[in-house]
Amino acid sequence: MNDPKNDPLNNPVNDPVNHRPPALRTQADTVRSWLADADRVLITAGAGLSAAAGYDYGDADRVRELFPALYRLGLRSRYLVGVPLPPALWWGYWAVHIDDIRFGSAPNPLYQRLRALVGDRDHWVMTSNVDALFARNGFAADRVFTPQGDYGRYQCTTPCTTDTWDSEPLVDRLLSAYDPATGLVMDPDALPRCPRCGGEVEINVRIGPEFVDAPYLPNGRGLREWLGGAPDGSRLLILEFGAGFNTPGVIRHPDEHLTRHLPHTRLVRVNPAHPEVPSDLAGRALSLRADAEHLLDTLTAPQASGSGSGLGSVPGSGSGLVPGPRVLH
Repeated sequence: MNDPKNDPLNNPVNDPVNHRPPALRTQADTVRSWLADADRVLITAGAGLSAAAGYDYGDADRVRELFPALYRLGLRSRYLVGVPLPPALWWGYWAVHIDDIRFGSAPNPLYQRLRALVGDRDHWVMTSNVDALFARNGFAADRVFTPQGDYGRYQCTTPCTTDTWDSEPLVDRLLSAYDPATGLVMDPDALPRCPRCGGEVEINVRIGPEFVDAPYLPNGRGLREWLGGAPDGSRLLILEFGAGFNTPGVIRHPDEHLTRHLPHTRLVRVNPAHPEVPSDLAGRALSLRADAEHLLDTLTAPQASGSGSGLGSVPGSGSGLVPGPRVLH
């Protein structure tokens, strides 16, 4: 008869959850407790969440696979802001990049697990990511605020209008004329122009002062109203994932500000590199040096009898007051 101790399914050494640091398992218990106590949840996210979900802009191997011509020219990440390229190469990059990140049809398991974690609780999302992965994986699009824009739109560079346009037909047209060997859009007529003035266009993401934020303002107002419309005594939990210091004023600092100024608010900061929380938030903020996948693995591990996970509680009604216009851009 086989020794049960030799069964890999019974061996804690082979259990990936048991490889998590003890501190993470203990902190996960705190997250469960805080989530069970919360009436409402605000999920906030930076680039680290999409990186954990498989869209790491700094993945050089993926760059080499998708952009062989640009890789040969020295590109090692997807960050092209400020890089001067001829239009045919520039739009070839954007077409492949956006098609891969924004218009993929496959569900993303990490984002779906995050949606399951929130369950039926009243919730909103605020993210600096422009890939629509929340809305594409079960989160209501009208409750996702994306102040940095969306790869799914494009705009006039001037801009001559606050109108923006669906970028999917544009991406399809560019890809039909794209040569992977050179990275170029081979048909000049496929290169986009502004439908209104005929001038240059760009993807509708926040790069400079020309950014058109009109498509995102309604959801920003909706989030502000939601934050300010909670009855006294309600409890808000902010779950922040992968928000570092590239644009701290978009996610990281507003989360801290909300935690300071909204009564009964707690912050869980999940970040493998920069999990630090301000000392004045001691007792109301939890610092987790982990990525989202590791935390979710730990949270969803089987619990001892009677240790209630809090992952399926009934939603409540709200959380505090809006501290002022600096919260949302």
